[in-house]
Amino acid sequence: MTEPARDKPWLFRTYAGHSTAAKSNELYRSNLARGQTGLSVAFDLPTQTGYDSDHVLARGEVGKVGVPVSHIGDMRALFDGIPLEAMNTSMTINATAAWLLALYVAVAEEQGADVTKLQGTVQNDIIKEYLSRGTYVFPPEPSLKLIADVAQYCYRSVPKWNPMNVCSYHLQEAGATPEQELAFALATARAVLDEVRGQVDPKDFPELVSRISFFVNAGIRFVTEMCKMRAFVDLWDEICRETYGVEDPKFRRFRYGVQVNSLGLTEQQPENNVYRILIEMLAVVLSKKARARAVQLPAWNEALGLPRPFDQQWSLRMQQIMAYETDLLEYGDLFDGNPVVDAKVEELKAGARAELAKIDEMGGAVAAIDYMKSELVSANAARLRRIEAGETTVVGVNRFKEAEPSPLTAGDGGILVVDPAVEAVQIERLVAWRQGRDAAAVTAALEGLKAAAKAGENIMPASVVAAKAGVTTGEWGGAMREIFGEYRAPTGVGKTVSAAAGNLAEVRAAVEAASGRLGRRIKFLVGKPGLDGHSNGAEQIAVRARDCGMEVVYEGIRLTPAQIVNAALEESVHVVGLSILSGSHLPLVTEVLERMRADGIGDVPLVVGGIIPDVDADLLRAAGVARVYTPKDFELNRIMLDIVELADAGARAAA
Repeated sequence: MTEPARDKPWLFRTYAGHSTAAKSNELYRSNLARGQTGLSVAFDLPTQTGYDSDHVLARGEVGKVGVPVSHIGDMRALFDGIPLEAMNTSMTINATAAWLLALYVAVAEEQGADVTKLQGTVQNDIIKEYLSRGTYVFPPEPSLKLIADVAQYCYRSVPKWNPMNVCSYHLQEAGATPEQELAFALATARAVLDEVRGQVDPKDFPELVSRISFFVNAGIRFVTEMCKMRAFVDLWDEICRETYGVEDPKFRRFRYGVQVNSLGLTEQQPENNVYRILIEMLAVVLSKKARARAVQLPAWNEALGLPRPFDQQWSLRMQQIMAYETDLLEYGDLFDGNPVVDAKVEELKAGARAELAKIDEMGGAVAAIDYMKSELVSANAARLRRIEAGETTVVGVNRFKEAEPSPLTAGDGGILVVDPAVEAVQIERLVAWRQGRDAAAVTAALEGLKAAAKAGENIMPASVVAAKAGVTTGEWGGAMREIFGEYRAPTGVGKTVSAAAGNLAEVRAAVEAASGRLGRRIKFLVGKPGLDGHSNGAEQIAVRARDCGMEVVYEGIRLTPAQIVNAALEESVHVVGLSILSGSHLPLVTEVLERMRADGIGDVPLVVGGIIPDVDADLLRAAGVARVYTPKDFELNRIMLDIVELADAGARAAA
């Protein structure tokens, strides 16, 4: 019997990078040896936000959520022994995408590669950073210009490279509904295409359109997520044809990579996350019409901390079993003509078109940033309300909570811990790099970079020159900040109503009673120290506290410990709450505590929330932290009552 012809499988990736370039290179080569077919590079937060590892805001963040790349030497080490001409590399980088691509091209040229054959993607989607992820740097207009510069450069010099991944992944992580995820991502794609449209010959524009790819999220609601992907295919084809006049179907293909949902991974009974990840992967591989071009899966223990190599291997094996052991790739689309699927796809398309119309009325994606941010915060509040109320079942969280202890988390706790000494070593290497380079060449390259930015020229050629001269990430970022300025995105909490579940009246009464005893309304500061831009939890805490009757001080992301303590002092707050999800909680919280004591407000209670291992939670409490909250603490009203109790106790201690 003849075996049926099989489709080529999607690219197998794991999102990886940590500690140092050398350690990450070791991990990449190991993953490739295990059958991974593409690389997906995670950069640390200083690299993502254009700072060197020794910047004040980088303290505690170096090598934590990705690999630090401060200069071309780090990029060389990252890809040592990996022939870039033969590799397909995805780089999750946005505000500094032009710079990291310049470093990548420079290293490829050093390897002797033909850069016209390089394949891969830079995410390069800054609009979703303003809405959900928080690693933005520059204001929207110059940021769009940088995206267009990368697109134009890739079209001319690196034609097989995708210059942008329109990233709806973090929109869903921030609570977006399927309709919002569709609409906000497509609005972003249109904003970028409108920006680059006049920069290439009209006859070549369809080919440039074809290089725009997407990076999406697939959640646990399997049918809805699969239908969402089919809706994406239809809507993108419609936009390319009707808005941009792209007639050739091959230039209208919806090309996307995916990482399945991390928002739904649970700290409680984390072994159940394996099933969640598998089900979510099915939504993006079963429908041939809407099958992902590349898939990367989180590890089962990402709600606990940084996955180990074994955990990433386990997720890779999930993909390989699906692609090679099943007969999925031997058949056409399993869902064509299904009336249930067709109806759901049309419903999602109608909802997305309605959202797109609202965005158009406001003047497009850039003009609608405030609106989209507020809508995401509201949608996330509604999602949390449903979980708190038990309307949405999360196994092990609000139902079926009794369980045997998991042997998977025994011993080392089931996570990889980055050695704190990594930061000092990286800084030593950075200092040595600066001392060993040609200072005149660096100065000339930076002046050329600023001149190109000021003149409105394409920034990529000057960035490649700067990369080869030894310019650092922080110097590139500093030069761009000097020309373009910096930006603080909206928080989205101003008009959002939490729609809280449970007895909010009880919490409000407690707030009123405590405020009466204190002689003024409870004032609660919510702060995000360091470079962590995952603000979803902080926003929901701020919204719920305000709706409970507290006065809330929340100034958004990316603050130094000194700025947070100064705000606590100036605002005379009763409680300080810090949200940190990047793994930098120990150094940052310790510094905040030390500064509070030095400024005479050490009696103000401090609470901390984030992805914090038990051993670290014990250390924080021993250092003086009043409460530690992790993803398992989903009942926000309970947290609010804790804040009231702490405010009361703190005031009594101060008296």
